Parts: sequence; structure tokens; C-alpha cells
Amino acid sequence: MSFSPLLEQLISALRCLPGVGPKTAQRMAFHLLERDREGALDLSKVLENAVGAIGHCQQCRTLTEEALCDICASGSRDRSLLCVLESPVDMLAIEQTGGFNGYYFVLSGHLSPIDGIGPEDLGIDQLLEMLQQGEVKELILATNPTVEGEATAHFIAMQVKDLGIQVSRIAHGVPVGGELEFVDGGTLAHALAGRRSLL
Repeated sequence: MSFSPLLEQLISALRCLPGVGPKTAQRMAFHLLERDREGALDLSKVLENAVGAIGHCQQCRTLTEEALCDICASGSRDRSLLCVLESPVDMLAIEQTGGFNGYYFVLSGHLSPIDGIGPEDLGIDQLLEMLQQGEVKELILATNPTVEGEATAHFIAMQVKDLGIQVSRIAHGVPVGGELEFVDGGTLAHALAGRRSLL
């Protein structure tokens, strides 16, 4: 059985979302059409407005409707700390901890030569220009602990090494409350390599 052309288009469009396969897209489409047409219309209007109005912060490159996001526009944060992240979602995660009071730079990805993503696609030139202004004393590389994330962190560290800025990498390892017997080998190896002295 095939669906009507418009229904097929809706199902296909919903599949652009991460983690949404054909069955999930079908359930979403039928839910919106059968049970929540008003919600569907609201969703379409908000989505259209968001796509038209949301761009990138001129300083940190996160998503915002303004030229500068709220964090970059704030004068109360520590300008000597800059945290480099792969995505705006990572920025939100760090902000929710309440443990960081510096500024951010969002790469919107990681180096991946196989996918044709190089330094120019990540705004690394813009990052280096920012660092050359001399306000940043510590650069915190918080890219993901994947092969690409590690390569991206290493590349940035090499670009910055002559600027006299302290470069640090977020720790990776055993989660708080975790038990060693349940931690995978790669995570445990990272934790051992990144150990620190207590005295």
C-alpha cells in the first residue's frame, strides 16, 4: 500500500531529523494529521520563523536571533577563559552545570577530511583572530572524545602553541557515581591517562 503523495512527502520530510527512521516518521505524520492538526500548524509556523530568524552569533558562532548571543553580550563573564565546543548543544550542556563563567567558541563540527571538512569550515581562522587580541589566558578544548574530536583539539592546540596561551583539554573518564567494573575499556584508559596528583 502506498500513501498519498503529500503524506509521502510529509513522512520523507520528517526523516531529516536525527534518529527518525521510516516507522517513526510515519507515526509522527499520522499523529499530526489525525490527532493534532493545530499542533502541526503551530510547528510549521514556528519552524518557518526559526529558520528565517535564527542565525549565528558573530562572536562565538552559537545559534541566536541577535548579532551577539546573551553570553557574548554579557559583561559579567571572565574574558580570560574561552571554551571551544563542537556544537551549540554542547554549550547548553556546560551552561546547565553552572560551573563555567567564561566565554565560548562553537566550531559547528569537527575536522573530517573524509567528509571534506577542514579548518576553514570550522571558523578556526576566526578563533585564532580572537585569541590574538590577547584577552584569553586559557583555552579549554571541549571537543568530543571521538577520533575526530581529539584530532580537532590537537590541531587547534598546535595552532595556538606560539601565542602564550594555556591550553587545556576537558577530562574524560569515569562518571561520578560509576563503578569501575561497568566502565568500558576505552573510557577507563582515558581516565588512567588523564590522572592527576592529589598532593
